[in-house]
Amino acid sequence: MSKCFVIAPDSFKESLSAKEACEALAKGVRKVFPDAKIINVPMADGGEGTVDSLIDALNGKKIEVEVNGPLAGEKVTAYFGYMADTKTAVMEMAKASGIGLLAPAKRNPLITSTYGTGEMMAAAMDLGAEKIIIGIGGSVTNDGGAGMAQALGVKLLDAGGVELPLGGGALGKLATIDLTNLDPRLAKTQITVASDVTNPLIGEHGASHVFGPQKGATPEMVAQLDANLAHYAAVIKKTLQKDLANYPGAGAAGGLGAGLLAFTQAELKPGIDIVVEINQLAEKIAQADYVFTGEGGMDFQTKFGKAPYGVAKVAQRYGKPVFAFAGYIGQDVDVLYDEGMTAIFGILSKAQSLEEALASGAENLSRTSENVCRVLKVNA
Repeated sequence: MSKCFVIAPDSFKESLSAKEACEALAKGVRKVFPDAKIINVPMADGGEGTVDSLIDALNGKKIEVEVNGPLAGEKVTAYFGYMADTKTAVMEMAKASGIGLLAPAKRNPLITSTYGTGEMMAAAMDLGAEKIIIGIGGSVTNDGGAGMAQALGVKLLDAGGVELPLGGGALGKLATIDLTNLDPRLAKTQITVASDVTNPLIGEHGASHVFGPQKGATPEMVAQLDANLAHYAAVIKKTLQKDLANYPGAGAAGGLGAGLLAFTQAELKPGIDIVVEINQLAEKIAQADYVFTGEGGMDFQTKFGKAPYGVAKVAQRYGKPVFAFAGYIGQDVDVLYDEGMTAIFGILSKAQSLEEALASGAENLSRTSENVCRVLKVNA
């Protein structure tokens, strides 16, 4: 009777996409078990690469759209995934409002905004999306999702009834939130926010203090941005009866978490949980004899919501053995053995420079997969 392998790795950053990692692992399996049933499930944890992973896993379509970048008037070409059969769009805010879109010298969270993220959401609804899954890591913004809301029709007005300019620096002047022109489609669109960040919107653990400096904020700017977000939260509470100042996860992506919670019917969930659900990973693992997973590097932090951890926890429920593969194995990786992993393998065969290791990722992964399968065959 042929064996069934579920192959569910994350990407090996800068070396292999999750789909390519699946193919490399499968190549090793087939050398030893040529008749094996192989189910490839490209994984991600809600961060960078999630859109590509889900497009690959669900045969989705890549949709490109021109939107405003983090700085008003500077256009960028963003993209998201769309699965027409389920009317589901999957996107990453970083494609429109991410830190990688601006050189360090141009990063200024007083004026960068999430407007382009809102435009991307509108483009998905234009296609007929009734579900939007949005990963909100990697932002260069600190506007509390105000730009996103403005792109979707919300008017943020000062005491004189004038619309606020984009960016977190203007929120201290917010007097009125006008929802008259809010896109009505949002009321019937299910929005799921993929975020592993639990930071509140304001305070010493909030968006401005924790993440502002990496986005170009000076200490003076951090203080201003935090005060502005506190004021913004107070106006939201008064107008919408939603208390978001200290809500866990509201501070994600410069407060985009708060904006999504305020102006849409959004739900915040750990990224890996969303990917596991969409990929129907549990149903696939239930029929497996062996589960292969992995990513570029694994250590004790892997258990804090990384894709291999999510795979292992699902497999643990079904009593399936899990073999993990990594480019490097870091500190205290043995804690993962209590989380469902059976064995963890480093894939390098010799001392290599980082450049060589990245270039030979597929070869190393296939060889290690083959060797693991040879051991499994002895006991098959």
